[in-house]
Amino acid sequence: MSQPKVLIIIGDATETLDTMYPYYRLIEAGFQPVVAAPEKRLYQMVMHEVKPGWTITKEWEGYTLQADVAFSEIDPDDYLGILFSGGRAPEYIRYDEDLVRVTKHFFAHDKPIASVCHGVEIPAYADCVRGRRMATVGKCKFDLEVCGGTFVDEPCVVDGNLVSGRTFHDNGHYIGPWIELLQKARQPVDV
Repeated sequence: MSQPKVLIIIGDATETLDTMYPYYRLIEAGFQPVVAAPEKRLYQMVMHEVKPGWTITKEWEGYTLQADVAFSEIDPDDYLGILFSGGRAPEYIRYDEDLVRVTKHFFAHDKPIASVCHGVEIPAYADCVRGRRMATVGKCKFDLEVCGGTFVDEPCVVDGNLVSGRTFHDNGHYIGPWIELLQKARQPVDV
C-alpha cells in the first residue's frame, strides 16, 4: 500500500524550521511529504530570529530544498493534506493562480490543513480564512483579520480541519494535532 501524499508549500525564502520539522514528522507518521513550489527546482530556505536588542527579524541562509512538483502540475485530489510553510515566500507565491486553485480545494473539501507564521498569507489571499480562527506570527495579524479571520495568540489553534501555529517555536504544539487529523483522514470509511 502506498503512503498517502501531503503537500508542503514553499518558495525561495521559506523558513527552514517551519518546513523541515513537519517534513520529517510526516515521514515518521507514515505519510509521503511532497514539496510544491512555483517551479520544480531547488529552493533556498532561510532562518529567522529576532536577535536580542533588535525589533525586527534577522534572516540567514538555511538549507536548500528540491521541489517535487510545480503548483501548475498539482491535482489536489491526489493529496490528503497540505501545509503552508512560513518565511517570506508566502508574500511572493500567494498570487500564483494554481496555488490559489489548490488552496481553495483543500478548504472546500475539508481536508487537513496546517499553516504557520507567514503561511497565513496564502489562504488569506485565496479568500479561505473568512470566519476562521488562526494563530500566526503577530506581524501577519492584519493579513488574517482584513480577510475576515480571527487572530488567536496561542501555540496551536484548531478550527475544524485547520491547524495553525504562530512560528517555528510552536512546531511541537501544532504539528501533532495536524498529523492526528491526517491519520483520521486516511482511515477507510466504514460502509
